[in-house]
Amino acid sequence: GGGGGGSHNMVAYSFVDASSGVRVFDNDDDGEGGSGAKLASTIDNKGARDVIVVVSRWFGGVHLGPARFKHIASVAGALLEEQGYCRGRTGGASRS
Repeated sequence: GGGGGGSHNMVAYSFVDASSGVRVFDNDDDGEGGSGAKLASTIDNKGARDVIVVVSRWFGGVHLGPARFKHIASVAGALLEEQGYCRGRTGGASRS
């Protein structure tokens, strides 16, 4: 993580490899145990493809406990929706 040990940059991505047609997805929690998987789950649940999402968290003096995962998923989900990356479970609308 970045400066001071109190910041984390969680990353998750999902795309289809053009040459093989295989979906590639992974995540990194940058020391914020389990947050990368939560971010990846949000991408998957929203049906988003061809995205990379980075959520940065800085410690501001208040311990959020498990609620931090709700906030990470919420901000990522809102971003994906706002930018038009969400698809229905049936593979409905695609990003254009």
